[in-house]
Amino acid sequence: MSRPADSLDSSFPLAASIALDLIRRPEVSEQWSNPSALPHMSVGALACHLGRQAVRAAELLPAPSDLPTLETADSHYERAAWVTEGTPDEESVAAGPDEADALRGPADLHARSARALDEVSDLLSRGAARDVVPIPWQGWSLRRGEFLLTRQLEIVVHSDDLAVSVGVPTPVFPAEVFDPVRDLLVRLAVRRHGQSALISALSRTERARDISAF
Repeated sequence: MSRPADSLDSSFPLAASIALDLIRRPEVSEQWSNPSALPHMSVGALACHLGRQAVRAAELLPAPSDLPTLETADSHYERAAWVTEGTPDEESVAAGPDEADALRGPADLHARSARALDEVSDLLSRGAARDVVPIPWQGWSLRRGEFLLTRQLEIVVHSDDLAVSVGVPTPVFPAEVFDPVRDLLVRLAVRRHGQSALISALSRTERARDISAF
């Protein structure tokens, strides 16, 4: 199955590889059961959430979809329930898959994340990934590049969360990984807070305010 080249076909495996290097750091394993920088989430659960981005991609890139297709990653984040509902409470986090996966330990995460990265790299390199990718838990699909951008954003953001949680430097992502994520976050922040808030935050410390994209 031949698919047109997409710029994120090459950048996403690179992002996932950098995330895997972070997940494998001994500081993550040593602090596995400690609280992370995110509310109600352990370091192990956060590491599992980060590793799941490649796992999801491996599962969904070859999957057919009959779900409606959104035009952009921007629309995905504007509609996603977890964005509109705000920070999840302790019960919601505990009921999610991350803490359950963390009980399986670091070695299990390392193995499944590495396997998923190999599968994703193979799918993309030989043109076996679909042009339209389902996101079944949301009820819609995205075109492959937009889907990969959502996973790439998750990797960049949660790599920072995990690095801060265990006291190691946040990975520096190359431009082909970081720039599309940066641009998406800026667009989402402007949509949520307006141009003036963004300009003030970036240029005027005396009137900067919270302009989180989410």
